[in-house]
Amino acid sequence: MRLPKIYGFLKKDLDIIESALRESIQAEHPVLRKASIELLDAGGKRIRPVFVLLAGQLGNYDMDNIKHVAVSLELIHMATLVHDDVIDEAELRRGKPTTKSLYGNRVAMYTGDYILARALEEASTVRNASFHRLLSKTLVEVSIGEIEQIKDKYVWDQTLRDYLRRIRRKTALLIASSCKLGAIVSGLNEKDADRVYQYGYNIGMSYQIIDDILDFTSSAKELGKPAGNDLLQGNITLPVLYAMKQLDFKQMIKKTFEDPDHVDENAMEVLLSKLKSTDAINQSYMVSDLYLKKALRSLDSLPYSRAKQTLQDIAKYIGKRRS
Repeated sequence: MRLPKIYGFLKKDLDIIESALRESIQAEHPVLRKASIELLDAGGKRIRPVFVLLAGQLGNYDMDNIKHVAVSLELIHMATLVHDDVIDEAELRRGKPTTKSLYGNRVAMYTGDYILARALEEASTVRNASFHRLLSKTLVEVSIGEIEQIKDKYVWDQTLRDYLRRIRRKTALLIASSCKLGAIVSGLNEKDADRVYQYGYNIGMSYQIIDDILDFTSSAKELGKPAGNDLLQGNITLPVLYAMKQLDFKQMIKKTFEDPDHVDENAMEVLLSKLKSTDAINQSYMVSDLYLKKALRSLDSLPYSRAKQTLQDIAKYIGKRRS
Protein backbone atom coordinates (compact mmCIF):
# COMPACT_ATOMS: atom_id res chain seq x y z
CA MET A 1 0.00 0.00 0.00
CA ARG A 2 1.25 3.48 -0.89
CA LEU A 3 1.31 6.14 1.82
CA PRO A 4 -1.39 8.42 0.26
CA LYS A 5 -3.85 5.52 0.31
CA ILE A 6 -3.61 5.35 4.10
CA TYR A 7 -5.02 8.87 4.42
CA GLY A 8 -7.11 8.74 1.24
CA PHE A 9 -10.19 10.02 3.11
CA LEU A 10 -8.36 13.38 3.44
CA LYS A 11 -8.13 13.85 -0.34
CA LYS A 12 -10.81 16.54 -0.53
CA ASP A 13 -9.20 18.55 2.27
CA LEU A 14 -5.71 18.07 0.82
CA ASP A 15 -6.98 19.34 -2.54
CA ILE A 16 -8.19 22.47 -0.74
CA ILE A 17 -4.74 22.90 0.81
CA GLU A 18 -3.04 22.38 -2.55
CA SER A 19 -5.18 25.16 -4.05
CA ALA A 20 -4.46 27.38 -1.04
CA LEU A 21 -0.71 26.76 -1.44
CA ARG A 22 -0.88 27.79 -5.08
CA GLU A 23 -2.85 30.91 -4.23
CA SER A 24 -0.48 31.83 -1.41
CA ILE A 25 2.67 31.90 -3.59
CA GLN A 26 1.26 34.10 -6.36
CA ALA A 27 3.91 36.82 -6.27
CA GLU A 28 3.61 40.06 -8.19
CA HIS A 29 7.19 39.73 -9.43
CA PRO A 30 7.28 37.28 -12.38
CA VAL A 31 10.56 35.59 -11.40
CA LEU A 32 9.47 35.00 -7.78
CA ARG A 33 6.11 33.75 -8.99
CA LYS A 34 7.60 31.39 -11.59
CA ALA A 35 10.26 30.02 -9.23
CA SER A 36 7.72 29.43 -6.44
CA ILE A 37 5.20 27.72 -8.73
CA GLU A 38 7.91 25.46 -10.19
CA LEU A 39 8.89 24.43 -6.68
CA LEU A 40 5.27 23.64 -5.84
CA ASP A 41 4.83 21.70 -9.10
CA ALA A 42 7.90 19.60 -8.29
CA GLY A 43 5.61 17.79 -5.88
CA GLY A 44 6.23 16.31 -2.46
CA LYS A 45 4.45 14.08 0.00
CA ARG A 46 2.71 16.98 1.80
CA ILE A 47 3.22 14.93 4.95
CA ARG A 48 3.25 17.99 7.22
CA PRO A 49 -0.23 19.11 6.13
CA VAL A 50 -1.40 15.53 6.58
CA PHE A 51 -0.21 15.56 10.19
CA VAL A 52 -1.84 18.96 10.77
CA LEU A 53 -5.18 17.64 9.49
CA LEU A 54 -5.05 14.35 11.38
CA ALA A 55 -4.10 16.05 14.65
CA GLY A 56 -6.91 18.53 14.03
CA GLN A 57 -9.41 15.71 13.63
CA LEU A 58 -8.62 14.60 17.17
CA GLY A 59 -10.30 17.82 18.36
CA ASN A 60 -12.87 20.25 16.94
CA TYR A 61 -12.01 20.08 13.26
CA ASP A 62 -12.70 23.28 11.31
CA MET A 63 -11.21 23.27 7.82
CA ASP A 64 -11.49 27.04 7.44
CA ASN A 65 -9.15 27.50 10.42
CA ILE A 66 -6.85 24.53 10.08
CA LYS A 67 -6.03 25.00 6.40
CA HIS A 68 -4.00 28.11 7.28
CA VAL A 69 -1.90 26.02 9.67
CA ALA A 70 -1.36 23.27 7.09
CA VAL A 71 -0.41 25.76 4.36
CA SER A 72 1.95 27.62 6.70
CA LEU A 73 3.82 24.45 7.73
CA GLU A 74 4.20 23.23 4.16
CA LEU A 75 5.47 26.63 3.00
CA ILE A 76 8.04 26.67 5.81
CA HIS A 77 9.18 23.22 4.70
CA MET A 78 9.42 24.38 1.07
CA ALA A 79 11.46 27.43 2.07
CA THR A 80 13.96 25.29 3.97
CA LEU A 81 14.37 23.03 0.92
CA VAL A 82 15.24 26.00 -1.31
CA HIS A 83 17.82 27.25 1.19
CA ASP A 84 19.19 23.71 1.68
CA ASP A 85 19.79 23.33 -2.05
CA VAL A 86 21.81 26.55 -2.12
CA ILE A 87 23.97 25.43 0.80
CA ASP A 88 24.44 21.93 -0.66
CA GLU A 89 24.91 23.23 -4.22
CA ALA A 90 22.27 20.69 -5.26
CA GLU A 91 21.31 20.55 -8.93
CA LEU A 92 18.42 18.09 -8.55
CA ARG A 93 15.62 17.47 -6.07
CA ARG A 94 13.10 14.69 -6.66
CA GLY A 95 14.70 14.24 -10.05
CA LYS A 96 13.97 17.83 -11.15
CA PRO A 97 16.25 20.90 -11.37
CA THR A 98 16.39 22.90 -8.14
CA THR A 99 15.53 26.58 -7.91
CA LYS A 100 19.23 27.20 -7.36
CA SER A 101 20.22 25.40 -10.58
CA LEU A 102 17.54 27.19 -12.63
CA TYR A 103 17.95 30.73 -11.33
CA GLY A 104 21.19 30.90 -9.37
CA ASN A 105 21.89 31.32 -5.67
CA ARG A 106 20.60 34.88 -5.24
CA VAL A 107 17.18 34.30 -6.74
CA ALA A 108 16.91 30.99 -4.88
CA MET A 109 17.63 32.62 -1.51
CA TYR A 110 15.09 35.38 -2.12
CA THR A 111 12.55 32.80 -3.30
CA GLY A 112 13.02 30.90 -0.04
CA ASP A 113 12.65 34.14 1.93
CA TYR A 114 9.50 35.04 -0.01
CA ILE A 115 7.93 31.62 0.63
CA LEU A 116 8.79 31.89 4.34
CA ALA A 117 7.16 35.33 4.47
CA ARG A 118 4.03 33.88 2.91
CA ALA A 119 4.08 31.12 5.53
CA LEU A 120 4.13 33.67 8.34
CA GLU A 121 1.33 35.58 6.66
CA GLU A 122 -0.81 32.41 6.67
CA ALA A 123 0.05 31.77 10.32
CA SER A 124 -0.96 35.31 11.29
CA THR A 125 -4.63 34.35 10.90
CA VAL A 126 -4.38 32.19 14.05
CA ARG A 127 -5.26 34.09 17.21
CA ASN A 128 -3.50 31.94 19.80
CA ALA A 129 -0.35 32.96 21.71
CA SER A 130 0.83 29.38 22.43
CA PHE A 131 0.52 28.59 18.72
CA HIS A 132 2.87 31.44 17.78
CA ARG A 133 5.32 30.68 20.60
CA LEU A 134 5.70 27.09 19.40
CA LEU A 135 5.98 28.10 15.74
CA SER A 136 8.64 30.74 16.52
CA LYS A 137 10.63 28.37 18.73
CA THR A 138 10.53 25.72 16.00
CA LEU A 139 11.83 28.14 13.36
CA VAL A 140 14.69 29.16 15.65
CA GLU A 141 15.65 25.51 16.23
CA VAL A 142 15.44 24.67 12.51
CA SER A 143 17.77 27.60 11.75
CA ILE A 144 20.26 26.43 14.39
CA GLY A 145 20.07 22.94 12.89
CA GLU A 146 21.02 24.25 9.45
CA ILE A 147 24.09 26.02 10.90
CA GLU A 148 25.07 22.89 12.84
CA GLN A 149 24.81 20.78 9.69
CA ILE A 150 27.18 23.13 7.87
CA LYS A 151 29.60 23.10 10.81
CA ASP A 152 29.58 19.29 10.99
CA LYS A 153 30.30 18.64 7.30
CA TYR A 154 33.22 16.24 6.75
CA VAL A 155 33.81 16.02 10.50
CA TRP A 156 34.43 12.28 10.85
CA ASP A 157 34.77 12.17 14.63
CA GLN A 158 31.10 12.76 15.43
CA THR A 159 28.99 10.99 18.02
CA LEU A 160 25.53 9.46 17.86
CA ARG A 161 24.35 12.34 20.03
CA ASP A 162 25.61 14.87 17.45
CA TYR A 163 23.67 13.11 14.71
CA LEU A 164 20.44 12.75 16.67
CA ARG A 165 20.52 16.40 17.75
CA ARG A 166 21.03 17.43 14.13
CA ILE A 167 18.10 15.44 12.70
CA ARG A 168 15.93 16.54 15.61
CA ARG A 169 16.29 20.11 14.38
CA LYS A 170 16.41 19.25 10.68
CA THR A 171 13.24 17.13 10.49
CA ALA A 172 11.64 15.97 13.74
CA LEU A 173 10.72 19.33 15.26
CA LEU A 174 8.81 20.58 12.21
CA ILE A 175 6.78 17.36 12.04
CA ALA A 176 6.19 17.44 15.81
CA SER A 177 5.06 21.05 15.55
CA SER A 178 2.78 20.21 12.62
CA CYS A 179 1.00 17.74 14.88
CA LYS A 180 0.77 20.00 17.91
CA LEU A 181 -0.19 23.14 16.01
CA GLY A 182 -3.05 21.25 14.37
CA ALA A 183 -4.10 20.04 17.81
CA ILE A 184 -3.91 23.53 19.34
CA VAL A 185 -6.05 25.13 16.64
CA SER A 186 -8.63 22.35 17.08
CA GLY A 187 -8.87 22.91 20.84
CA LEU A 188 -7.31 19.65 22.01
CA ASN A 189 -6.42 19.75 25.71
CA GLU A 190 -2.80 20.40 26.64
CA LYS A 191 -1.95 16.83 27.70
CA ASP A 192 -3.30 15.30 24.50
CA ALA A 193 -1.65 18.02 22.38
CA ASP A 194 1.67 17.12 24.05
CA ARG A 195 1.07 13.43 23.31
CA VAL A 196 0.49 14.22 19.65
CA TYR A 197 3.66 16.35 19.67
CA GLN A 198 5.65 13.38 21.02
CA TYR A 199 4.16 11.19 18.32
CA GLY A 200 5.25 13.67 15.64
CA TYR A 201 8.72 14.06 17.13
CA ASN A 202 9.39 10.33 17.19
CA ILE A 203 7.89 9.83 13.74
CA GLY A 204 10.15 12.61 12.44
CA MET A 205 13.26 11.03 13.94
CA SER A 206 12.40 7.63 12.46
CA TYR A 207 11.49 9.15 9.09
CA GLN A 208 14.82 10.98 8.78
CA ILE A 209 16.83 7.93 9.83
CA ILE A 210 15.12 5.87 7.13
CA ASP A 211 15.71 8.64 4.59
CA ASP A 212 19.38 8.52 5.51
CA ILE A 213 19.41 4.74 5.06
CA LEU A 214 17.68 4.98 1.67
CA ASP A 215 20.39 7.39 0.51
CA PHE A 216 22.62 4.31 0.39
CA THR A 217 20.20 1.50 -0.44
CA SER A 218 18.01 3.09 -3.17
CA SER A 219 18.93 3.71 -6.80
CA ALA A 220 19.65 7.15 -8.22
CA LYS A 221 16.37 6.91 -10.17
CA GLU A 222 14.38 6.24 -6.98
CA LEU A 223 16.14 9.02 -5.08
CA GLY A 224 16.07 11.63 -7.83
CA LYS A 225 19.73 12.30 -6.99
CA PRO A 226 22.95 10.22 -6.91
CA ALA A 227 23.10 7.38 -4.37
CA GLY A 228 25.27 8.39 -1.44
CA ASN A 229 24.61 12.06 -2.20
CA ASP A 230 24.38 13.01 1.50
CA LEU A 231 27.84 11.62 2.07
CA LEU A 232 29.16 13.39 -1.03
CA GLN A 233 27.88 16.62 0.53
CA GLY A 234 29.82 15.81 3.70
CA ASN A 235 26.78 14.92 5.82
CA ILE A 236 27.61 12.16 8.30
CA THR A 237 24.45 10.11 8.74
CA LEU A 238 23.64 7.18 11.01
CA PRO A 239 24.73 4.37 8.62
CA VAL A 240 28.09 6.10 8.18
CA LEU A 241 28.52 6.49 11.94
CA TYR A 242 27.91 2.77 12.47
CA ALA A 243 30.11 1.75 9.54
CA MET A 244 32.97 3.90 10.86
CA LYS A 245 33.11 1.71 13.96
CA GLN A 246 35.12 -0.55 11.67
CA LEU A 247 38.62 0.92 11.50
CA ASP A 248 39.22 -0.11 7.88
CA PHE A 249 36.04 1.67 6.75
CA LYS A 250 36.97 4.81 8.68
CA GLN A 251 40.40 4.85 7.05
CA MET A 252 38.79 4.27 3.64
CA ILE A 253 36.33 7.15 4.05
CA LYS A 254 39.02 9.57 5.14
CA LYS A 255 41.17 8.63 2.15
CA THR A 256 38.23 8.92 -0.28
CA PHE A 257 37.43 12.41 0.99
CA GLU A 258 40.97 13.77 1.28
CA ASP A 259 39.88 16.34 -1.32
CA PRO A 260 36.08 16.69 -0.91
CA ASP A 261 35.81 18.77 -4.10
CA HIS A 262 37.32 16.00 -6.24
CA VAL A 263 36.02 12.64 -5.04
CA ASP A 264 36.88 9.77 -7.37
CA GLU A 265 33.68 8.05 -8.63
CA ASN A 266 35.21 4.57 -8.51
CA ALA A 267 36.47 5.11 -4.98
CA MET A 268 32.99 6.29 -3.99
CA GLU A 269 31.38 3.15 -5.45
CA VAL A 270 33.80 0.96 -3.51
CA LEU A 271 33.06 2.93 -0.35
CA LEU A 272 29.28 2.52 -0.75
CA SER A 273 29.68 -1.20 -1.40
CA LYS A 274 31.85 -1.52 1.70
CA LEU A 275 29.27 0.32 3.84
CA LYS A 276 26.49 -2.00 2.68
CA SER A 277 28.62 -5.04 3.53
CA THR A 278 28.73 -3.97 7.20
CA ASP A 279 25.85 -4.21 9.68
CA ALA A 280 25.39 -0.43 9.60
CA ILE A 281 22.10 -0.50 7.64
CA ASN A 282 20.53 -3.06 9.96
CA GLN A 283 21.69 -1.19 13.07
CA SER A 284 20.23 2.04 11.70
CA TYR A 285 16.86 0.39 11.09
CA MET A 286 16.90 -0.83 14.71
CA VAL A 287 17.26 2.77 15.94
CA SER A 288 14.43 3.85 13.64
CA ASP A 289 12.23 1.09 15.08
CA LEU A 290 12.85 2.35 18.62
CA TYR A 291 11.51 5.77 17.67
CA LEU A 292 8.51 4.23 15.92
CA LYS A 293 7.59 2.26 19.03
CA LYS A 294 7.79 5.45 21.10
CA ALA A 295 5.54 7.20 18.57
CA LEU A 296 2.90 4.49 18.79
CA ARG A 297 3.03 4.41 22.61
CA SER A 298 2.40 8.16 22.80
CA LEU A 299 -1.03 7.64 21.19
CA ASP A 300 -2.13 4.83 23.54
CA SER A 301 -4.20 6.97 25.91
CA LEU A 302 -6.07 8.82 23.15
CA PRO A 303 -9.62 7.58 22.48
CA TYR A 304 -10.14 5.56 19.31
CA SER A 305 -10.91 7.56 16.18
CA ARG A 306 -10.28 7.28 12.47
CA ALA A 307 -7.59 9.95 12.80
CA LYS A 308 -5.80 8.06 15.58
CA GLN A 309 -5.92 4.82 13.57
CA THR A 310 -4.49 6.64 10.56
CA LEU A 311 -1.64 8.09 12.62
CA GLN A 312 -0.85 4.56 13.81
CA ASP A 313 -1.02 3.21 10.24
CA ILE A 314 1.35 5.93 9.01
CA ALA A 315 3.86 4.97 11.70
CA LYS A 316 3.68 1.31 10.68
CA TYR A 317 4.08 2.24 7.02
CA ILE A 318 7.14 4.36 7.75
CA GLY A 319 8.67 1.48 9.68
CA LYS A 320 8.35 -0.79 6.63
CA ARG A 321 9.58 1.79 4.11
CA ARG A 322 12.38 0.46 1.95
CA SER A 323 12.19 2.87 -1.00
